[in-house]
Amino acid sequence: MKIPLNSASDVGKIVRATRKAQGLRQDDTAGSIGLSENFLGKVEKGNESVQWGKLFQAMKGLGIRVYLDVPDGIALQNNEQNQKNKP
Repeated sequence: MKIPLNSASDVGKIVRATRKAQGLRQDDTAGSIGLSENFLGKVEKGNESVQWGKLFQAMKGLGIRVYLDVPDGIALQNNEQNQKNKP
């Protein structure tokens, strides 16, 4: 299902809902994916100053995948660049 995200708060709500739907406690979840409970709490509250790398680590640990809906020209350009960078 595609869900539009317009703010850090939107991301936080999805992360929290996903965790709760899996019946996981915040402290257990954080520990199992290598993050602090404090950090995961900040993500779920929509804190706008979280570190991107850790945010993606949290989402990956919960099975959340992120896609960007970009204009076709940008997508094509990105795919071409990725093909050039492959060994």
